Amino acid sequence: MKIILGTLFAGILVAATATPFPALAGGGVPPDLEAGQTLAESRCAHCHAVGRDGKSPVAAAPAFRHLGRKWPVENLAEALAEGIVVGHPAMPAIAFSPTEIDDFLAWLQVIQEQ
Repeated sequence: MKIILGTLFAGILVAATATPFPALAGGGVPPDLEAGQTLAESRCAHCHAVGRDGKSPVAAAPAFRHLGRKWPVENLAEALAEGIVVGHPAMPAIAFSPTEIDDFLAWLQVIQEQ
């Protein structure tokens, strides 16, 4: 009985401390949506639609609001940290700092269309 109660208590403790957000790369600082939007607009908008509407200036560049249809947006964190490199010369290699990753991914989460 002690083992069952101990296990139950441990499960409740874990559930109570869990958050719906992935671990933050920027040292636990809450993401800044405005900074994430600014990053998207300054580094990506020349090719991608980075907001809730509009077409991408480059037809082959996916609109950011549709990225969640193909994969979980939070899965982009590692690629952003290491530098996104793709197989065509028009897209520059882009790397983000841990805080920028959190801000950018928070913005992407907000604008996703299902």
